Amino acid sequence: MTRVRRGYIARRRRTKIRLFASTFRGAHSRLTRTITQQKMRALVSTHRDRGRQKRDFRRLWITRINAVTRGDKVSYSYSRLIHDLYKRQLLLNRKILAQIAILNRNCLYMISNEIIK
Repeated sequence: MTRVRRGYIARRRRTKIRLFASTFRGAHSRLTRTITQQKMRALVSTHRDRGRQKRDFRRLWITRINAVTRGDKVSYSYSRLIHDLYKRQLLLNRKILAQIAILNRNCLYMISNEIIK
């Protein structure tokens, strides 16, 4: 019986998976079965952590705004600041407020004083 040469489709699929896992360590980048397992695990982690990253950044922004608003000049709580911003229809999101709080505190003090009036 003559030797049969196999097709290239399976090899192409495996090399594509290997390229994905080329930066993994040890057998996770060399053995096909562990590569597929680690690829699935990595994709699950990235999907999960995309939402978690949004949550974490929002918490960080809230913490920064709260730290500055409870300072010396404002003596104002975060929740009251956000409530009054919405009442005055000043549409500043938490990311921008946190950047203002860190880079230019006087500007945040001016915003809070305008809200109080």
